[in-house]
Amino acid sequence: MQVREIMNKKVDVINYMRSAKEAAKMMKMGDYGSLPVERDDKMVGMITDRDITLRVVGEDKDPNITKVQDCMSKGINYCFDTDDIKVLADKMKSSRHRRIPVVNKDKKLVGIVSTRELLTKVNDHELSYETMAKIC
Repeated sequence: MQVREIMNKKVDVINYMRSAKEAAKMMKMGDYGSLPVERDDKMVGMITDRDITLRVVGEDKDPNITKVQDCMSKGINYCFDTDDIKVLADKMKSSRHRRIPVVNKDKKLVGIVSTRELLTKVNDHELSYETMAKIC
């Protein structure tokens, strides 16, 4: 089974120049723990609720003026839409990330996979549970 078969094609992204507060509001509205960050239609990082907590609130910065680019995680852990589900599971386990962006062969963002999709759309229950155990 390929990643494209289970990925969510609707991906909310946030621009790197938006505020940390706007990112937090988007995460709350979408019930996400992270968002892909874009600049000029290219993914440049991810911002997580933990990034905002540690790098903004924890450092007494103002979330209204702190830009996403100043608190996001710059290393991007992604998978290709043609990757096998096992590759996705390995990336989730090694990074302990619950949401992995999905790109096509041109590295354009085409979707996102969360642990929810892994648990509900993959018939390999052992793989799903093993991945969840490693993440949590």
